Amino acid sequence: MPSLKEIKTRIASVNSTRKITSAMKMVASSKLHHAQVMIENMLPYETLLGHILKSFIASEADASNVFTQERPVKRIALVVFSSNSSLCGGFNTNVLKLMEQVISEYSDAGCEQVVIYPIGRKAAEKATKLGLKVAGNFTDLADKPNVRQCIEIARELGQLYVKGDIDRVELVYHHFKSAGSQVLTRKVFLPIDVKSELERDHERDLTTVIATKESQEYLRRKEQTTNKEQKSIDAKPLNDNFIVEPDMKTVLSALIPKLAHLMLYTALLDSNASEHAARMVAMQTATDNADELLRELKLQYNKSRQQAITSELLDIVGGTVNN
Repeated sequence: MPSLKEIKTRIASVNSTRKITSAMKMVASSKLHHAQVMIENMLPYETLLGHILKSFIASEADASNVFTQERPVKRIALVVFSSNSSLCGGFNTNVLKLMEQVISEYSDAGCEQVVIYPIGRKAAEKATKLGLKVAGNFTDLADKPNVRQCIEIARELGQLYVKGDIDRVELVYHHFKSAGSQVLTRKVFLPIDVKSELERDHERDLTTVIATKESQEYLRRKEQTTNKEQKSIDAKPLNDNFIVEPDMKTVLSALIPKLAHLMLYTALLDSNASEHAARMVAMQTATDNADELLRELKLQYNKSRQQAITSELLDIVGGTVNN
């Protein structure tokens, strides 16, 4: 049985760890709030532009473009969104597992080359370890989302796709729905998939950073009732009788690259918010575990202390009787 001094040392150690995890949880909560604000500011434009363009492409028979035409897949590029640091639960592990699964799937299908665009240090390290071709260093983008750099990456991918150097581009990231719900997502970036984009889940909760079981149950009930009713009220059908000026080619060549930039930037913001949410939940869990461990250690300390006092009293009583 450990001594009182050993138990006190353990209590002090766990208490110090609890202070660190509690502070990291508060920092992650603050960063998550800023990430939610960024998504909220960007979503209306991205959602409406995507809805209009996808409806336009789906309704117009002549609205064909090199970015919407599928072709045999021999060379693929994967844009993988991870974090630069750890202590965020299974966030990075899940992304890297999905990345390996996608690579294995295309390798079995006879894909000749896989190029990785790693957004985050963890994805870059994993790709290097697997011996895959890495297109560049984008570690700064994982911590500080930058729309200009997203435009450069999207432009580079678009040029490679037009030249035929890449036949398909996919995104692997976490879709942020709420503070306690991040959905691991695999999405086709090029060619633009009209059907899947029109059916994409746009429901989010950007009003809170609380991730308790009670709040998640409330969000589930809210999604089943209020959100669906509000969505049916707010949704307005688009007129599919479009007037195109100056011509179809000019309109598509301007709007499709802009939509690609927004898709990539949205995925980056989703991944950034999901990382902070995952770290907040992980640190909250670690803090709760530390509290439970402290409770057990204090109970053990009190029992040991009481046992030591009882032993001393018995020794005193025994010595008195002998005298």
